[in-house]
Amino acid sequence: MKLVTGKKISSELPWIHKAFLLVFADILIILSAYLLALLLRFDFVFSSIPREYLNGYLWSMPFWIIATVVVFYICRLYHSIWRLASVAELRMILMAYLVLLAVYAAGMLFMDLHMPRSYYFMGYIISFCLTTGLRFSYRLLRYYSHSMEVREKENPERIMIIGAGNAGQMLLKELLASDKIAVRVCCIIDDNPSKQGRMLEGIPIVGGRNDIVRMAEKYQITKIIYAIPATTGKNRREILNICKETKCQLRTLPGVYQLVNGEVSVSKLRDVEITDLLGRAQVKVNNDEIFAAIKGKVVLVTGGGGSIGSELCRQIAHAGPKQLIIFDIYENNAYEIQQELRRQLPDLNLVALIGSVRNTNRINWVMEHYRPDVVFHAAAHKHVPLMEDSPNEAIKNNVLGTWKTAMAAARYGVKKFVLISTDKAVNPTNIMGASKRLCEMVIQMMNRQHQDTDFVAVRFGNVLGSNGSVIPLFKKQIAEGGPVTVTDKNIIRYFMTIPEAVSLVLQASYYAKGGEIFVLDMGEPVKIDDMARNLIRLSGYTPDVDIMVEYTGLRPGEKLYEELLMDEEGLTGTENELIHIGRPIEMDDEWFMEKLRQLDEASKSETDHMRAIVAEVVPTYHYKKQEAIPM
Repeated sequence: MKLVTGKKISSELPWIHKAFLLVFADILIILSAYLLALLLRFDFVFSSIPREYLNGYLWSMPFWIIATVVVFYICRLYHSIWRLASVAELRMILMAYLVLLAVYAAGMLFMDLHMPRSYYFMGYIISFCLTTGLRFSYRLLRYYSHSMEVREKENPERIMIIGAGNAGQMLLKELLASDKIAVRVCCIIDDNPSKQGRMLEGIPIVGGRNDIVRMAEKYQITKIIYAIPATTGKNRREILNICKETKCQLRTLPGVYQLVNGEVSVSKLRDVEITDLLGRAQVKVNNDEIFAAIKGKVVLVTGGGGSIGSELCRQIAHAGPKQLIIFDIYENNAYEIQQELRRQLPDLNLVALIGSVRNTNRINWVMEHYRPDVVFHAAAHKHVPLMEDSPNEAIKNNVLGTWKTAMAAARYGVKKFVLISTDKAVNPTNIMGASKRLCEMVIQMMNRQHQDTDFVAVRFGNVLGSNGSVIPLFKKQIAEGGPVTVTDKNIIRYFMTIPEAVSLVLQASYYAKGGEIFVLDMGEPVKIDDMARNLIRLSGYTPDVDIMVEYTGLRPGEKLYEELLMDEEGLTGTENELIHIGRPIEMDDEWFMEKLRQLDEASKSETDHMRAIVAEVVPTYHYKKQEAIPM
């Protein structure tokens, strides 16, 4: 039967039609089950059945049928999707028959039936078996039908699943039941010795992680699906590194919170990203307390259209602020995040403003007009090589922009001001890092001078996927056929994801008491060369064979490794074990204010000596004077 709806043709029966078919089938089952029970009692000789028993059968059937259909309806047996029938549906059938046991007993007494005891017992058992068999037969038929379709397909994808736990079983069921894709699940890998050699949904569990490469070759696997969303970062990295050696396509299930939400499905599979190989657990924060602190507040995000700023806006928007203000100098960025949030949260009180933090009058007007409770200051120039060529712009935007924004925040009663900083501020070797260290110094000075506003900074490493970060560059180079360029074979960096960075910033805003520099424990640093080669493998190529890796040498101001803490900063813990606090450094605020004025005048005059001036203020800043580039 085909139903035409508009321009779409559906071969599926509407739910109500399927329900009526099931009702009709259940009526036939009741009639057949109790007739069969009579026949069994009299050795399948119909003529041997006494007439009074036949009359009792006919007299009781209307009651049996009506009672059964009503109980089945109450127990939702006409509402389930039987092509996905499982233990839950079996439990519903058992519950329905327990209720029917009492209903049938009451009916026997009410109708004063005198039938053989075996009639009641056998009829009850046969009807239960037929009811269960009918409902589960649909799934069984679909399973074999799907298996035949896969066998008939010339080159079905041959799948290996990593993980025989709940997530793996849920995924396996959907793969076996789905008629949208033609795949053949050949084997399962699990490190638990008690599971090896057994079967899950009819698929063999053939070994542990050390057997992945051998089994991939044995079963001619073309795709591996990693289905252990709750594993630790170290285990995940080790297993995925083994999987890379098979040259199979890798996919992975999403996080465990999506398992809880029931979101795990074939459509939720994603390609394995380099983030899966970082080798540490995701940063966890208490979103409830953070969102409670933001709810009902007016929040301003400077640089709100950038990578960090836009993610801040997304997470803040879902916390229910009184008003969210996006402030950015780039109108396209501000427009994109504004439209995204308006689509997702039409009731959000959202304002998008264009302007520069370098414009004193503009930032003062914004603070005075909107009176934000919390400011997240993400506006900054961040590209190291570009700032090496334009050091005065780094000072104007990063340092003086932060100073002007912080002054306006203090003047107009902002309660919390959170600066986005970077690990490049520690012992900087480039002007961008030095400018961010100056920003941190501004924040700590402002906190000492203005008691009504809590000024804090958040310091973290490189952000994967942000504008200008290394991963998008590597992906673009791989897509173009290479080469992939790495500055130095030994260069290492700390990495975090954009959501992690934003979670840390939000957590800092909650913990802030004023003057702190929050530092994330980012685990072990990652070699950029390893990251590039892993990304090439994940893309299905062999490094230095299909895609070449070239070393270009360190760029001006770049160092082999970054640090998260300076020697003179102490480190104290917080409730979140991955977030620490660097102790504020004492300094002469009057002297520092005078230096800020000098930086302001020097940058306006486009000085050729900005690095030297900055080095006077930031003693940990070291640069190669011969590499200074005149403006």
